[in-house]
Amino acid sequence: MLVASLLALGQDNLKARLAFSTVSQLSYIILGAALLNSRGVLGGVAHITNHAVSKITLFFCAGSIYVSTHKTEISQMSGLSRRMPWTMAAFTLSSLSVVGIPLTSGFVSKWNLALGAVDRQSLTLLSVLMVSSLLAAAYLGQILYKAYFESETEPALHEIREVPWMVAPLAISAAGSLLLGLYPGLVLSLAGRIMP
Repeated sequence: MLVASLLALGQDNLKARLAFSTVSQLSYIILGAALLNSRGVLGGVAHITNHAVSKITLFFCAGSIYVSTHKTEISQMSGLSRRMPWTMAAFTLSSLSVVGIPLTSGFVSKWNLALGAVDRQSLTLLSVLMVSSLLAAAYLGQILYKAYFESETEPALHEIREVPWMVAPLAISAAGSLLLGLYPGLVLSLAGRIMP
């Protein structure tokens, strides 16, 4: 979790950063299984769905950004939210979920993993979970900061705007990160079926 998060923090390529983030987040699922208690396993299994919904949105956003801007590097994304507000709103919501902010799907699974670490009486694992989430906030927050708070550094060679056929998929998958956080019962009940 920590090594992949640190590697993600060092990537300037957006898709590479998201890929290392995925490695880190998949480690949460392994941790849930390794805790060998009901809350840990529940959190790990729920994280399969919760992370998938959030991360597919982030990759949709990366594709939409590339199609519109032909840019792949995070360092080139200053001021992007002014040109692609829907894309960046979806990216923001899904980023909050990957970090594990309350009311998002990522919070639900990470909360259960944290409870599993408490049940296991492992302050070390609980600390790793918290530090990994802080690192996720750092590597995703940097992208959001550039998009929302920095001015464009170079004039665009062509018009940058939303990719019309991507707005609906982005909105639907981003809404999933919120809805699965507000109404986690379905995912948790399905995840709970694998336990004895």
